[in-house]
Amino acid sequence: MSSNPLDPSAGPSGPSASSDGRADAVHAALAPYGWDRDWADAFAPYAAHGLVPGRVARVDRGLCDVLAPEGTVRADTEFVVPRDPMKVVCTGDWVAVDPAGGDPRYVRTLLPRRTAFVRSTSSKRSEGQILAANVDTVLIAVSLAVELDLGRIERLLALGWESGARPVVVLTKADLVADPVTLAHLVRDAETSAPGVPVLPASATTGQGLDVLAAVVAGGTGVLLGQSGAGKSTLANALLGAEAQEVQAARDVDGKGRHTTTTRNLLVLPGGGTLIDTPGLRGVGLWDAGSGVGQAFSEIEELARDCRFHDCAHQFEPGCAVQAAVDGGTLPERRLDSFRKLQRENRYIVAKTDARARVEMRREGRRRGMIGRAAQQVKREGRG
Repeated sequence: MSSNPLDPSAGPSGPSASSDGRADAVHAALAPYGWDRDWADAFAPYAAHGLVPGRVARVDRGLCDVLAPEGTVRADTEFVVPRDPMKVVCTGDWVAVDPAGGDPRYVRTLLPRRTAFVRSTSSKRSEGQILAANVDTVLIAVSLAVELDLGRIERLLALGWESGARPVVVLTKADLVADPVTLAHLVRDAETSAPGVPVLPASATTGQGLDVLAAVVAGGTGVLLGQSGAGKSTLANALLGAEAQEVQAARDVDGKGRHTTTTRNLLVLPGGGTLIDTPGLRGVGLWDAGSGVGQAFSEIEELARDCRFHDCAHQFEPGCAVQAAVDGGTLPERRLDSFRKLQRENRYIVAKTDARARVEMRREGRRRGMIGRAAQQVKREGRG
């Protein structure tokens, strides 16, 4: 059987989906999942060979559930398992699948992704892992049952911006913070770490903030990301108005959950839009997220424009506007430390796969070492 989706042998010929009646029927069936004219145009070459469009709702063990015009189709992913892990089929992908009649039915190809949320794997092979595709909004779920981890919020924001989607920070379990003044303080702390990003307190128990979240996701696709125990599945159930996702209580000791959700599932919301619920993330490594880091720390990037040197490291250089902001109390030193940490990590990840970047990283390390030693020498001479 051919693996080429444009080869006539890849699927039986049938009525063209470009015909007005067929196109209208496909649009009506797939619009709730995010189908639009641009997706139809991208799919046209495959429609001409009798293939059927659909959106991947779940992937597991060489098979996937595809939301197709005739309903949910169980399809084999044999032909979309390339060596490059960045190109494997993922929840949220739009795909071309065999028409009805074959057993099994195969996913023949993926349509080009508009956005993709990617993190680095924990392996030593320097690979990225796609967590969700074709997402419009990244909902970063952070539990108020435990102390806010601002660094983790910043890390997820960097990946969220890099994905091409719009990030939103959701402070879950807001009902556990009874004092409105304390809640407002926590919201401000999160806002300080998420410039230009909405921060929404929400509670699946009381319904607080659910109408706002539903409006944010309506008309597009959102993905829920966060640690186990952050209340993602509970929040998804509240937005769905049904117990679609299994949930378990978080541990009282540390607020962590038990990875109840083990696969990424695309859910259709009653108020419009779709939502991808994901397993809890233990590790969230950056993956070529330079521009995302810049957006997550946009105020530092803005300050850096006034530094004397265009390649200022914001450490020892004279005329550093960023250090001046820290010294003046307008920029928290924690923010600058976090910015540097994520920059270093991202450069390291890029250097693992790019020889030129490795050379530049070593050169930059030597240069900064020289600047640091010179600064320390000036301090010692001043004390003498």
